[in-house]
Amino acid sequence: MSGPRTQRQRGGTEEVSEKIGRKAERKLKARGELNRGVWFGLGMFGLVGWAVAIPALLGVLLGLWLDGQFPGRVSWTLTLLFLGMVLGCLNAWYWVSRESRHDR
Repeated sequence: MSGPRTQRQRGGTEEVSEKIGRKAERKLKARGELNRGVWFGLGMFGLVGWAVAIPALLGVLLGLWLDGQFPGRVSWTLTLLFLGMVLGCLNAWYWVSRESRHDR
């Protein structure tokens, strides 16, 4: 009875072994990166905060200047604040996704 069924069982066993091996590698890597605790989390929190705050602040400053130079129906300050927030969120998403890719 060493037909196709036994070969399928071996293939399934190898697949399970590979999954277990990958999980074990991830656990060992996580144990080796103990210094990525609270300080790493605070640093990442700060990075995300500044990545959103700086474009928003620049948008407000530019908007205030444009409102002073070209007054009109459209509030440049609010428009550029919104644009700065969108750009900041995209920037933060980029940094967080980059870091999560690095972890994998």
